[in-house]
Amino acid sequence: MSRFLPWKIVHVAVREPLPDLYAEAGSGGLFVVFWCDSIPVGQLSIPALLLPLTSAQLAATLPRLIAPAIANRLLDSGFRAPLPVDLRKQTPPEPPDFARLLELECPLESCSRAAPSWSSEPSAKVAPGVSVVVCTRNRPEALKKCLSSIRGLLPQPGEILVVDNDPSSGLTKTVISASPEVRYVPEPRRGLSAARNAGIRNSRGAIVAFTDDDVEVHPGWVGAIQAVFRDEGIIATTGLVLPAELATSAQYAFQGDSLGWGWGYRALDFDGNFFRSMKHVGVPAWRLGAGANMAFRREAFEHVGFFDERLGAGTSGCSEDSELWYRLLAEGHRCRYEPAAVVFHAHRSGWKELRDQSYNYMRGHVAALLFQFDRYGHWGNIYRAFLALPFYFITLGFRYLKRSVGRSILHSGQETPFLPLLEQISGALAGYGYYLRYRRHPADPTTREESNYRP
Repeated sequence: MSRFLPWKIVHVAVREPLPDLYAEAGSGGLFVVFWCDSIPVGQLSIPALLLPLTSAQLAATLPRLIAPAIANRLLDSGFRAPLPVDLRKQTPPEPPDFARLLELECPLESCSRAAPSWSSEPSAKVAPGVSVVVCTRNRPEALKKCLSSIRGLLPQPGEILVVDNDPSSGLTKTVISASPEVRYVPEPRRGLSAARNAGIRNSRGAIVAFTDDDVEVHPGWVGAIQAVFRDEGIIATTGLVLPAELATSAQYAFQGDSLGWGWGYRALDFDGNFFRSMKHVGVPAWRLGAGANMAFRREAFEHVGFFDERLGAGTSGCSEDSELWYRLLAEGHRCRYEPAAVVFHAHRSGWKELRDQSYNYMRGHVAALLFQFDRYGHWGNIYRAFLALPFYFITLGFRYLKRSVGRSILHSGQETPFLPLLEQISGALAGYGYYLRYRRHPADPTTREESNYRP
């Protein structure tokens, strides 16, 4: 297998003169994110073999690439992102309104109209209704970067809380001591859900926003979250998660394969229609987004309860976020994915870390499916846990075999890496056992391995 070469992340403002794109020496390619002011409107992965790309070539490609995201914000119909639903149970969606798209003349020139209201109106320097909660466990350097990015938010949140999930170590408190604007909340009970619940209980804002300590937030993150909740029908929101770097094959695999965070650049509402359409095959609540970038109205927790402390990093491994979204949807609430709310996540750099993550993700996923069935009796959760997942593993195995034999998928002479399959399978099996162990009683956080904690 050829040696992996790092990919460079490039951010391009589409309202400014477009640059020529070149491959740097030792680079596998460019991961290009296009922005209209503070709104991400598209991305393009360009292998080094296809570079350079002149500004004229980029200008010819860009309008078609960003048109869906621009039209999604400017048109009432026709360019909404497709929900992951069973189309056999739905009426066909309205066809794209191409006539109205043509009225936009050039999508590049329409960017200013697509800007969200929070970026164009004079807003307060502080968003008093927003509490930002960061949960952490003994990662002071990552936490420093995260807090530095939060200080750059405009508007600033009403309060910033850091929940220390290992207060006895003193590492997190040392970081917080240099940040008087941050409120320190110790939570000795092991587990990300316990930490997040402590953040909820100690926060005061009408909106509670969560991010992780291995994340850096975009300056407009809080403003975009506030804009979502101007719609009184929205009870929870998630946002776009972009990679902070793609320097290793593990990071590249995570970004591009089945566990990567690629929800697109069009806003999307998840509602009762989505839930009813998918209930028979297991509602993919994880499609809403990621726990590294989510926010809730405070009344969400009053309606359906807090995070399930049997789930999440440090206990089951993950899925505490999607299980809470599942409850909100099951109770008839509406949630929104808003790509204007952007964070940058530091993906695992090593394959051992990624293998552990794959194991933990699948263990938590299976456990959450079974806990959801216990709570609501929705048989789609059983269908996914015992039929859809095995079929997925078989299909993925054939993909692995095809790619390893043919080696036909290359990027700049680099074989595209896969996420670990055996770890996913063993994680799923462990999820069944975890469910049986903790079905009747909450997980004891003190018995979980420390390596499972990282969000």
